[in-house]
Amino acid sequence: MTEYYKKELSAIQVEYNSDFKDGLSTQQVEKNRQAYGKNIFNEKKEKNILQKALKHLLEIMNIILLIVMIPAIYLSYVNQDGFIKPIVILLIVIINVAVATYQEGRAETALAALKKMSSPSSTVLRNGKLVVISSEDLVCGDIIKLTAGMAVGADIRLLTGNSLQTDEASLTGESEPVSKDTDLTFEDDLPLGDQKNMIFSGTNILNGTGQGIVVATGMNSQMGQIASLLEEQVKGKTPLQKRIDSLAKRLALIAFAAGGLIFIINALNDSLPLLENMMIAVILGIAAVPETLPVIVTLSLIYGVENMAQKRAIVRNIPAVETLGNASVIASDKTGTLTQNQMEIQRIWKIGTPPEDIKADTQLSDEGDKLLALFGNVLQAKAEQHNHNWEIHGDPTEAAIIRLMIDNQIYNPETLPDIVYELPFDSTRKKMTTVRKYNDGKLLVTTKGAFDKIIHSVKNPSDECEEAEKVHDAFASVALRVLAVSFKTISELPEDLTSLEEGQTFYGIVGMIDPPRVESKDAVADARAAGIKPIMITGDHALTAKAIAQELDIYRDGDLVIDGLTLDKMSDDELSDKIEQISVYARVSPEDKLRIVKLWQAKGQIVAMTGDGVNDAPSLRVADVGTAMGIAGTEVAKGASDIILADDNFATIVAAIREGRRVYANIKKTIYYLLSANVAEILVMLIGAIIGWGLPFTGLQLLYINVLADGIPGFGLSRECADSHIMQQAPIAVKESLFSRGVWQRIVTSSTTFIIITLIGYAVGRFANIGAINPNHQLGQTMAFFVLTLASTFHIFNAKSNESLAKSGLHKNKMIFWTTLLSLTITVFFMTVPALMNILQIVYLTPYHWLIAIGLAMTIFVVIEIEKFIMRKRGKKFIG
Repeated sequence: MTEYYKKELSAIQVEYNSDFKDGLSTQQVEKNRQAYGKNIFNEKKEKNILQKALKHLLEIMNIILLIVMIPAIYLSYVNQDGFIKPIVILLIVIINVAVATYQEGRAETALAALKKMSSPSSTVLRNGKLVVISSEDLVCGDIIKLTAGMAVGADIRLLTGNSLQTDEASLTGESEPVSKDTDLTFEDDLPLGDQKNMIFSGTNILNGTGQGIVVATGMNSQMGQIASLLEEQVKGKTPLQKRIDSLAKRLALIAFAAGGLIFIINALNDSLPLLENMMIAVILGIAAVPETLPVIVTLSLIYGVENMAQKRAIVRNIPAVETLGNASVIASDKTGTLTQNQMEIQRIWKIGTPPEDIKADTQLSDEGDKLLALFGNVLQAKAEQHNHNWEIHGDPTEAAIIRLMIDNQIYNPETLPDIVYELPFDSTRKKMTTVRKYNDGKLLVTTKGAFDKIIHSVKNPSDECEEAEKVHDAFASVALRVLAVSFKTISELPEDLTSLEEGQTFYGIVGMIDPPRVESKDAVADARAAGIKPIMITGDHALTAKAIAQELDIYRDGDLVIDGLTLDKMSDDELSDKIEQISVYARVSPEDKLRIVKLWQAKGQIVAMTGDGVNDAPSLRVADVGTAMGIAGTEVAKGASDIILADDNFATIVAAIREGRRVYANIKKTIYYLLSANVAEILVMLIGAIIGWGLPFTGLQLLYINVLADGIPGFGLSRECADSHIMQQAPIAVKESLFSRGVWQRIVTSSTTFIIITLIGYAVGRFANIGAINPNHQLGQTMAFFVLTLASTFHIFNAKSNESLAKSGLHKNKMIFWTTLLSLTITVFFMTVPALMNILQIVYLTPYHWLIAIGLAMTIFVVIEIEKFIMRKRGKKFIG
């Protein structure tokens, strides 16, 4: 993009064939529109609800279920035994797709919001006349009039300006007003925030008037470049989604391998008809798939969403709940997120007295009161009291002075005499002056502004000026923004009014900063304890950013602070080599932010990015978790984000990370819980076929175990509380498996126990003479079904916590307790009501069989308690 802040105005005039006096002609407007494009942004077409549903239907877990359903339909038709199995499978798929599609309701509004940020109308010179046009009709070369309150609709190089100030927070992320200067020319490369002779699209005119020439419109403007970046960034699948896909692929492989193996075994033995052999293969497919896993995962995420909302974090993209929990890098904006977004005076100094540190509830000295009172003569900001609360309106630096005056009960603007003359602030002089007439007829001239502009025009002795320089440097060394004040008394206004600011007496300075939030330091400490690296990315100056970062422990000795210009000169390889040492980025562009996020991701890190401005939107989109500010955030940033912080607070991010880790831990517990039974089902079926016992289960019995016995209690795992150690663990690595940190070992232990007790149950029913019932195959199936149903239902209490059952209890998670009770009640009905028994093809059990089945099922408690005891002795967590 052309660097118009460096170009001569005459060159720009020639480039666009414009006339500074009369503007563009009608013909030239059309030529420029054809040559340089319209002032609109490109927008992508959104997917409709059917396309979104199709995307979720084609997820691997659902595809497996559909593949299993097809032969189940055919076999149900051939055997004339009803379509219960395929109907149940289809219902599970429909529920999975419906829940995922409904929860995706995340409209892609970012580009639309960018479009709305263009001002609705602009005043331009065309054919020698001022006309008001829609900002969409602006073209390069238009001469545009700038007034306070105007929303800027294109990039503009200034021609004239009077006390012009703009709000560029949407582009640079910093809320301080930016003073513009039409006379400045530049040769060096500069970040946006320092291009004082330019005004950019999407910003607002706060103060003053001016005129400029439009130099970039639409996708070529600064706002358009951000829109283009935003359009290019495609949100990939979250780490959890990738892990679930990987799990589904493994399960599909197991299902088809097991089905094929048992089909081959039966075919070689020639023990079963073809259709029945096919049915067994389908049943094994059913056994391999934890049908309720997608629903339970979604419910876990939704419950996480609800909890995060209570913590003031609004989730727009549901999988981001878990992703945030596994974040290993938090790239945070400074202003308003880590800081209070409110300037606060921290030190003052009146000449001839020692500097005073300002702390809460401390009263100023009399000399300090006098210094503030003098500043009070030259303030344009106003404060009003409503119901004992003060509301301050105006420049943030002036608001800080007023706030300190109110705290010390010396804010009395009504007692000040009227202003008889005023020299307004401008960016060249960097100061402003008021003249007030007192009762004795004397005129008090007071000037406030930049220290270097005031100290060189005062009449104080050289030793006082040298002392002032030293105090100023001490203030600046800790990143305080310094404002100076001077005064003189005159009897009448001079003919040359610019001389009012000459020959004054230097009086003192105030040092202010946007201080860190009280809770930010603890939140940063919590993040570091959780193995998360916090970094600061800001549009502010490097010195200020470093001071805040150092106070919060984001910056540590040996870390690096990099500004945007230095970053531009570094190759990706150079930045990648140093990126782990860099903790503060200052004066960065949208492209810089995007680059930082992508390089961290290339190192295998999960990046959470916070931001509020339009300039943050591309990096919010590409980050693993984009987090926008709810109060200060633009609609564009919110539209590109996954999570919105309702209170703009860094501490809220850390609280949300804890919730995300709870969700992920519960998803791992769910996988452990469900797969323990699924693996057992497959191996029991294979062992039964290999040793000639036939089928230990029917297809409907397996569906019952997977959907009702396991599924109903499994829903309660979504509400399990976080373990106490959860924020002391290292973040989950991007490529770390769902079976890592001991999960697969736990599954092996549980599945082995299930296999042994289920086969014992089957053997008791088929071979043992107990009571009045003769042993047979169907009785064996009934016993195997009842034992595994009870054991897998009981197992929920093992899976829910790392603690022993005696410590974790049965009642702490009410949902697990009551859903388990419901599941057991349903099982009792199916075991005793004849009509329901016929559906599952089970037979009556004697009381002895009931006692044996319950005893076998209770074994799972003993085995897992022993395993947990061993794990604790080794200093390991059961599920982590």
